[in-house]
Amino acid sequence: MKYFAVFLMMKDEELSRVHRPEHLEFLSCQREAGTVLMNGRFTDGAGGLIIYRAEDEASAVSLVNQDPYISLGARDFEIHEWDMESDYEF
Repeated sequence: MKYFAVFLMMKDEELSRVHRPEHLEFLSCQREAGTVLMNGRFTDGAGGLIIYRAEDEASAVSLVNQDPYISLGARDFEIHEWDMESDYEF
């Protein structure tokens, strides 16, 4: 499995407010399915970040496009494959 960092950039604040419950339900279902590792919003109102687990970028994009924020036009997105390393020494 690969990891993908998806930035959800604010496109329409009103649509984001209206569709937030649907977006959060989608994320909850994806977390239960194991395709969302973590998610959260930016405190400056710019949007949010979701880390997806998927076989490849096409699969990740397919998931992103199912998010109500994307499918209903509230947000735009940018996706990057993320090489998650857990063996950092601090």
